[in-house]
Amino acid sequence: MQRIFLAEDSSRIASFIVKGLSSSGYLVDHVSDGNQVLPGLKRAKYDLLILDIGLPNREGLSILEELRGTGNDIPVIVLTARDSVETTVASFQSGADDYMSKPFSFEELLARVKTRIRTKSAEPLTEKSNSVLTKGNISLDLVSRRVKVGPNEHELTAREFMMLELLMKNPGQVISREQLLDRVWGLDHDPGSNVVDVYVRYLRQKLGSEAITTVRGSGYKLS
Repeated sequence: MQRIFLAEDSSRIASFIVKGLSSSGYLVDHVSDGNQVLPGLKRAKYDLLILDIGLPNREGLSILEELRGTGNDIPVIVLTARDSVETTVASFQSGADDYMSKPFSFEELLARVKTRIRTKSAEPLTEKSNSVLTKGNISLDLVSRRVKVGPNEHELTAREFMMLELLMKNPGQVISREQLLDRVWGLDHDPGSNVVDVYVRYLRQKLGSEAITTVRGSGYKLS
């Protein structure tokens, strides 16, 4: 059974996460104080860390920087009430694999948990740094949210970036339209919409027509 370490000082949010993840088949250990995080991670082998930035006594990004400084590559999802570009950039620069702004839906959190754990257990992508993913001739910068295809660089919209990030972190795996809708559009999506197909077309215009493969009746995968 996979084990998750949760660092969250809000008892309401922590209870919400622990109950949801436990009912989904995960073992969850929880602390509410920043000084308890690093010692707690040494007590067992964890598959994922969910880390709130605003912890008492020690700030979350400081914990993350020290964790990465020791060479620990556990997947980390950062939780934050600070929904800003600066916080996003700081999270990735400190070593986060993903982040979520509060408030959030449990369904989205669970999807991200599964993705991070699955990606960690799969064959890793070539990474030029903590913030750049590379697959073939495609390089995705998680901080600037720009993609480079060979010598050519392109800007991405927020939704194009989220789609490409999901595909690149699951190389060779088919991602269904439903998964893309849930992850990229969240609660705002219409199940009958063709918006996924539209955005795949946008990405192909920037990456090349062969970069994303359509798996008929199933979804899409990065070629």
